[in-house]
Amino acid sequence: MEIFRSSRNKKEIYLKMKLSRTKTGKTEHPFCIKHFKWILWFSLSFYFFSTPLRNNQNHHPKPNTFDTETSKFQHPKSLNNLKVYIYELPSKYNTDWLSNNRCSNHLFASEVAIHKALTKSRVRTFDPSVADFFFVPVYVSCKFNTVNGFPAIGHARGLLSSAVDFISSEFPFWNRGNGSDHVFVASHDYGACFHAMEDRAVAEGIPEFMKNSIVLQTFGVKYRHPCQDVEHVVIPPYVSPEKIRAILSVSLVTGRRDILVFFRGKMEVHPKNVSGQYYSKRVRTRILRKYGHDRRFYLKRNRFAGYLSEIVRSVFCLCPLGWAPWSPRLVESVALGCVPVIIANEIMLPFENTVPWSEISLTVAEKDVGKLGRILDDVAATNLSSIQRNLWDPKVKQALMFHDDVEYGDATWQILIELSEKVDVSDHRFTRGNSLSTS
Repeated sequence: MEIFRSSRNKKEIYLKMKLSRTKTGKTEHPFCIKHFKWILWFSLSFYFFSTPLRNNQNHHPKPNTFDTETSKFQHPKSLNNLKVYIYELPSKYNTDWLSNNRCSNHLFASEVAIHKALTKSRVRTFDPSVADFFFVPVYVSCKFNTVNGFPAIGHARGLLSSAVDFISSEFPFWNRGNGSDHVFVASHDYGACFHAMEDRAVAEGIPEFMKNSIVLQTFGVKYRHPCQDVEHVVIPPYVSPEKIRAILSVSLVTGRRDILVFFRGKMEVHPKNVSGQYYSKRVRTRILRKYGHDRRFYLKRNRFAGYLSEIVRSVFCLCPLGWAPWSPRLVESVALGCVPVIIANEIMLPFENTVPWSEISLTVAEKDVGKLGRILDDVAATNLSSIQRNLWDPKVKQALMFHDDVEYGDATWQILIELSEKVDVSDHRFTRGNSLSTS
């Protein structure tokens, strides 16, 4: 096909079509022209018949809680077959405590959040004979000390023991395996030892009646410790998703960060010796003394209700140990896109098999806090952008947050994944569908 201008009238455009000729002089049409009708019919038919298929492929419904996706957070195991029975305990063990609004919102509130989410979850079964696990919903961190306003857990052992007495007398499931398929939450400092001071926690140990059970606890270390000498899952502390959403509604995770290093919290100028222990093992005191007047460090000791708005402005957020290794700052920092600087020797972090902690955070040994300035300057000058890119992946925040419903990839979902893996590896678990006559 050629397009050219006429020499007589340059404004006119002509279209000249050359048709090839055979040796006999007959015109031979190209294949497409010769079979035009058939090609047109086939093309139109294919288009109309394939449209529904394309629509189904490109417009998937939003995955439900337990659909699979391809990501670094994906586990190969599905939760569709997991079954959890939740005991309906008398209200004195749980819901009575909710009269205090703080019960559902403070850093130990995972015990409430997990119960709430499981109650509405698809893994819940009302038939205990098919259950893989039995969840015991006892709130032990909802009683607050009237002097300092912190949760008081002196009643925890008695309350839990009473709950176990109740379920073991009213139901047959505890006795058949001595509680081995029963799940508790211990969201306080030293988890299943139920005491805020390590020496007392270790001395009292894990209650005897819980030693065969599974404990969801915030406390975790990578060495042998009496307070984790029980089958357990390390979970994140509770941070209110509503508060995080409120901050992110006005400040983008990827927005400007004008604070290099941030910390707000308890820092003793002269650490008090309590029961032979120094708060934070003096780590926070050393940070204050070394960097209190360093302009790179934004260190505040007083409480401030809006301190989450400071985190979202910060590049690095210090997460030093307190009485226990873990801290809510870990979750707050991740949720608001501030690189967590973890200062707690051999801490075991939540969901280590899933969350890429080494790619989203920094770990500094307690003995090296005097080198913090140099360490963070080096990171800021080298691989900070790579760490932030990994940290700002929405799946990271999702994995550490609790919600009222189980959401795909969130903290309760991660817990269920870890529980589902225990079904496969624990030969002492009861197979679903077993007759109760085997007890």
